[in-house]
Amino acid sequence: MQAHTLSGTVFGLEGMRVEVEADIGQGLPGFHIVGLVDRAVQEARERVKIAINNSGQEFPGQKVTVNLAPAQVRKEGTGFDLAIAAAILSCTVHRPLPKGAAWLGELALDGSVRPIRGILAISAHLDRSGANIFYVPPANVAEARLATSRPVHAVPDLRRLVRYWVDGEPLPDTVLEAGDPSPALTAVDLADVRGHAHAKRALEIAAAGSHHLLFVGPPGSGKTLLARALPGIMPSLEERAALEVTTIASILGGLAPGSGLITEPPFRAPHHSISTAGLIGGGDNTPQPGELSRAHNGVLFLDEINELRRDALEALRQPIEDGRLVVARRHGHAVLPSRFILVAAANPCPCGRYGDQKKPCTCTPPQRQRYQARLSGPIRDRIDLQVSVLRQPAAELLHHADGAESSATVRERVMDARARQRKRRPDGPLNGALTGTQLRRDVHLDAAGQDLLTAAGDRLHLSGRALHRLLRVARTIADLEGAADVAAAHLAEAVQYRESG
Repeated sequence: MQAHTLSGTVFGLEGMRVEVEADIGQGLPGFHIVGLVDRAVQEARERVKIAINNSGQEFPGQKVTVNLAPAQVRKEGTGFDLAIAAAILSCTVHRPLPKGAAWLGELALDGSVRPIRGILAISAHLDRSGANIFYVPPANVAEARLATSRPVHAVPDLRRLVRYWVDGEPLPDTVLEAGDPSPALTAVDLADVRGHAHAKRALEIAAAGSHHLLFVGPPGSGKTLLARALPGIMPSLEERAALEVTTIASILGGLAPGSGLITEPPFRAPHHSISTAGLIGGGDNTPQPGELSRAHNGVLFLDEINELRRDALEALRQPIEDGRLVVARRHGHAVLPSRFILVAAANPCPCGRYGDQKKPCTCTPPQRQRYQARLSGPIRDRIDLQVSVLRQPAAELLHHADGAESSATVRERVMDARARQRKRRPDGPLNGALTGTQLRRDVHLDAAGQDLLTAAGDRLHLSGRALHRLLRVARTIADLEGAADVAAAHLAEAVQYRESG
């Protein structure tokens, strides 16, 4: 007797189709799972066997072989349990499996079906590859319905599944429906940040054009507070971006059962002691996403960036430039999305007081030079906005300014600027990711602007990449002002963010 059905797994951040074939035949009694499977899948033999026996059915006393194809793809995780059990039960109760059905879920020993990670990515891929009906754990139904318009049924346990096949008893409809979109982030409101007008303006520009940002200043000057205010002035995610963020959260186990799309930009702030694998992604056999992918379409805040491991710091080059990361492992490589706004914070020296007018610096010039050199030129060159953040006087910190702009007010300007960019390039990137060709089309400098750009490049010794980034920032400033063309004044403001860092 044979049965064939579909299941799936995750590789990197993409779903993969896996065909499950079960054969019950003559030979010494045993249960074998083949197809390049890991330990968790091998352990499915015990889970499936006990779950079937505890569900009022008898596990076949013959030779049972299950093949997970394609054999060259590594199979990991517990999500194949339900598909394996369904294929075996199809043979024992003599009921054919629905054609084109996909089965996803982990089995408990009592036969109940537990939720798994990555249902969103797997369901989306299976939907594209021919699956026409889905059987998933009740806690994953709402998530699967975000990825497909095809029927999605909840399988609470194997007993109900057998009654569904044999007696025609319908599967339950009482499942967690997709909740409302994620609520707005409780970010720091800009109105609560005293002073720092220059840094606040840099935040607005960063949010409007998706530009990377570096804050340099002594401890306690407000760098972290400013960084945490950035998500509050960013627009909500568009549907495609929200689906990408929700998929990543699903794969990494950060999506609560029944929750809807994540519509607010994620904010990630890993500690500076994070390993390279934790930052960019790891995994022994198959690629696993790290903090860079968790921050996709949101904000990655790296405090004390100079203290990061050198290899972790240099690994930022590709995602900062391209918005993606290629991670290679034994069983293949994966392209992980990692387009985020980087907000980096650094002290000016080891003691943190260099340039402080109140407390003198105790570091020697060589110590300062070595410390600042940890943030290499190629990385710094890729950061559009570089801002000095000084300690605010006590009077400024204690002053309650009623006229301070709120995050909501700034967010409206950011949304208007992004709307102008979308009108100019409906399917193109934001200003922070414009290519050289796109810049030449979108930025037309007059003679004064050309002279200013040339002078700035010579005086600040800017590379070609830095000059391009200067023009990107100037284009965003013009969009914030509602200007069709980039004027010398916009370029002059952009130059300030290269000088002040």
